[in-house]
Amino acid sequence: MPTPSEPGPDLLARVGDECAAAAQRARHVRIDPEALADYTDRLELGAEAVPVFDAEHHYRGDPSSTVLAVLCLDAVNFGSGWFPRFRKRPGRSGYLTVAESLRDWFVQNPPTAAELAGVEVDRVGAIFGQSGNPQVADLMQLFGTALNQLGSLLVSDFSGDPELLVRAADGQAGRLVQVLVQMPMFDDVATVDGRRVSFFKRAQLTAVDLALALPDHELGHFDDLDRLTIFADNLVPHVLHTDGVLEYDAELTEQIASGQLLPAGSRAEVELRAVAIHACELMVDRLGGRATAADLDYLLWNRGADQRYRDRPRHRTETWFY
Repeated sequence: MPTPSEPGPDLLARVGDECAAAAQRARHVRIDPEALADYTDRLELGAEAVPVFDAEHHYRGDPSSTVLAVLCLDAVNFGSGWFPRFRKRPGRSGYLTVAESLRDWFVQNPPTAAELAGVEVDRVGAIFGQSGNPQVADLMQLFGTALNQLGSLLVSDFSGDPELLVRAADGQAGRLVQVLVQMPMFDDVATVDGRRVSFFKRAQLTAVDLALALPDHELGHFDDLDRLTIFADNLVPHVLHTDGVLEYDAELTEQIASGQLLPAGSRAEVELRAVAIHACELMVDRLGGRATAADLDYLLWNRGADQRYRDRPRHRTETWFY
């Protein structure tokens, strides 16, 4: 197991550097350079590449409760490996079911940090509509642990005030990542060949989510959002593979096609995420400032909702990182 991330280093630079190195060593996943160049040049960077706040499915109230809702959502913004067995709301994906469930919880009665620190699994199952669903009982346990960790950090370090946690970042997404990775379930790091590969998917995403939810408030202002990488999960690699930018070897192709779960932290699973991040960093460079990695993530993630991507299996991993 990797050692916990230490405060101080530039965690955002670490993600890009370590994923680039992992991409160079990759055995199962590779970038097609010509396809990447052509794909990037054909990207339509209109409104589809401009992230917006999704008010239909997400909570937004006063600044303090909005900050807490964003922190809670990104604390439990995982479960893709379980989502085929997740009890979803009609017409909603697993993610949107989680987002709407949390929205409804906050509309009814926003929790305090102390309540998060002590919330129990039965309550968690009820909040997310999974009571009586034994197929995701372990996921609800993980959701509960994630909320417990968030509440405990808020109580111990920030007097229970979510605004103080965000203010500790002093308008820097990189510093917010450093704060959040104090929680083990945010410390999104793998090890391959004895070398660490950092992702910090949900910690990075939290900065963007705060910026979208509070665009006109200082709590949503970060000076360095352009330094974030994409938020590597199992969908963006799938989109890039379907579109011919990423190539998989025969072994990985068969594993995904047959529906086998890829073990969290396995070489193939790490390579899928790392190579996708590196590919998008190359795309950002080629775009010459016309889009950030966060913009690309938004574009590609939403593209993945189209039927042609849904018709092909993507990799599944039971992990608390995505």
